[in-house]
Formats: sequence, structure tokens, C-alpha cells
Amino acid sequence: MPRLTKPLSATEVRNAKAKDKEYNLTDGKGLALRIRPSGSKLWIFNYYRPYTKKRVNISFGTYPEVPLLDARQQAVESRALLKKDIDPKEHRDEQQRMQQSAFSNTLDLVARQWLEVKRSQITDSHANDIIRSLELHLFPSIGPIPIHKLQAKRVIASLKPLAAKNQFETIKRLCQRMNEVMTFANNTGLIEHNPLAGVSKAFQNPQARHLPTLKPERLPELMHTLNTASIKITTRCLIEWQLHTMTRPGEAAGARWNEIDFDQKLWTIPAERMKKRRSHIVPLTPDALLLLKVMEPISKHKAYIFPADRDPNKHTNFQTANTALKRMGFAGELVSHGLRSLASTILNEEGFDYDIIESALAHVDKDSVRKAYNRAQYIERRRKMMIWWSEHITQAAMGNMSLTGFIES
Repeated sequence: MPRLTKPLSATEVRNAKAKDKEYNLTDGKGLALRIRPSGSKLWIFNYYRPYTKKRVNISFGTYPEVPLLDARQQAVESRALLKKDIDPKEHRDEQQRMQQSAFSNTLDLVARQWLEVKRSQITDSHANDIIRSLELHLFPSIGPIPIHKLQAKRVIASLKPLAAKNQFETIKRLCQRMNEVMTFANNTGLIEHNPLAGVSKAFQNPQARHLPTLKPERLPELMHTLNTASIKITTRCLIEWQLHTMTRPGEAAGARWNEIDFDQKLWTIPAERMKKRRSHIVPLTPDALLLLKVMEPISKHKAYIFPADRDPNKHTNFQTANTALKRMGFAGELVSHGLRSLASTILNEEGFDYDIIESALAHVDKDSVRKAYNRAQYIERRRKMMIWWSEHITQAAMGNMSLTGFIES
């Protein structure tokens, strides 16, 4: 019959004295208190490792930091793991490693990892806008917080200064981005659920705003102002280029000479520069080609058609046209992106096919069959429409107020 071990009492543990040599006081079932010559007392649990059956010790901490009852509870938990063939020491090490990893996965770090994945779906300028908004409004206050510790109230507190300034559109975008980050964290196993799913409900909805644009009858006024404005030739050419091609500000500002096919009279914008990450082909009208002729002596020897002032090896900023329009007196009435709306309104009023207009604007058709057909069939139909649009611009400029009116083909 095996000898029964009498469990230790709290008094025995407290009064245990150091000796010349290290010794153990046994509590039973693998738990013991080790007293060292220095006087320190360490709880140890002795067990056979699953599978290898090698006898080893695991430490539960020192006394009195870990009292007797706590040490016994750890022993109970360890025996429960052993019944499942789980090594208590390996289990503890894995838990510690997971905890360390969890605390190192801060919002700042995870958000940047998410953005690297998202970059394949968006333009570089959009990606830069996303990270700037997070760095400006959220990272200073909650960026260092581990992602699994992030709660809605902390995010709401960080956004309240924006609410005080009525910047609800910015709050809406930040809430959308934070939810995408948390969904990414959930899908990659960093968190169990998204605690920010309803965080936007803590703020009022932004008022719907359309990008400022001009009424069709004001196109002559725009062309006259553009002709007489004190702006650089590159900026003026950029604005007219965007107007003729119906492209977005970033797409126009980043245009490269090697994207132009002069023989086929086409401009192919690569997918990585497009909002929807799908390449876009723009039929170039005679007027659009004349704008390129204006730019040839300025930038044909460079990569970009519209070079930046400070560094001609880079393209002009996509906000350049907006800044110029403000200085020309159109602040609050027209932004460069609104040139697309102006074109769309006029072309729709003239009765052009809606699908042709949408294709020219690079709006993606959600119907995959129609989308494939549209890409294959619309180039020549779009070319005819774009020629009409360019001629309309020239007529609105009364013949000599557009840059294209100064050049003979």
C-alpha cells in the first residue's frame, strides 16, 4: 500500500526555515515547496511528460507571492492538462508566447498590415490618404493599444474632437476604415470578434454633399476664365486635359508619356492607377492630342506629361487643378473632380447612350457579363462621343480661348 503524504499546512509553509542544503516539503500529488539555503521558497510541481515519460519540474512561483491555496490550484489545473496528454510547461510557454504576440499586435501595426493587403485594390493616392487619416486622428491616442484590447469607447473618445468640429464625414470614413482593420484582425485570428461594428452609430450622419460643379451653361465662363487666369501653362493644360478626357484628378495628374499610343490615338491608364484597379482606355480626340503637342517641349523628355515644379521627375500634385480653380474664383462652386460631373451632365442632356458615358467615366458595371461586353465594344462608340465633347468644349471657348485653339493640326 503506497504511503500517504500529509498535506502541508499554512503554518508549516510560513515557518519553514533554510538549511545548509536545499530541501523540499511535500504537499502531495506532485506539489512541493522547495526551500533554498538563501531562504527563498519556490513552489514546484513534479510530473511525467506525456509520451516521453520523462520526469520534470515546473515552477508555480515563489512563496509568499504565491500562497499555498494558489499553488494547489495550479497543481489541479496541471493534472487536468496531463489527463489530456498536454504538457503543463509547454502549455504555459505557449500561452505566454501567445500573450506576448497579442500585446505586440497594436492597432498601429495591424492597420499597416491591413493596408498592405488593401493596396492591391486601391490607388497609391487613396492608400496614402487612408494612412494619413489614421496617423492624424487615431494613432496618437489609440495606436499603441493591442488590437485585442481595443474597445468601442476608446475609439469614440478619440473621434469626439472631430465631432466637436462637425467633421462627421471624416468620422464616417475613419469608422469605415477601423471596421475594415478589425475585420482583417478577426480573419487573421488576432481577435475573436469585432467590437467596433456599431461605433459609427455614436455619431450623427454627415449631410450628403455632392462635389461642386458648374451648370452646363457656365462652361463658356470656365473656358474664358481659364484663358485669362494667371496660371502656369502646365496647370492650364492639365485642367483642359482632364476636361477633354473626363478622367479623375489623380489619373490626369499622373499621366505618363509611355501610356500614350499616338498611332491608335489611345491613352491606356494602367490598373494600379485606377480607382477600381482595372485598366482604362481613353480615346484621344484631335483636341486632346493638341494638348499633348503643347506639353511636348515642356516634358516630352521626362516620364510624366504634367511634371511637378520642384521635381520635374515627379508628376504634379493631383490637388494642383483644385488650387488653380480656387484662385480663379471658383471656390465652393467647382472642384477638378466636378469636371467629370459637368461632362456627364452635358452628354446625358445631349442624349448620348448612358452606358457609353459611364464607360467613358470608368464607372465599373456590377454585371460581369455586361462589363465584359462593354469593354470589348465601346471604344469606337466612345471615340465618337469624345470627339463631340471636345468640339463642344472648343465651341464654348469661342474658338480661341482653349489652348487647342492656338495650335494648328
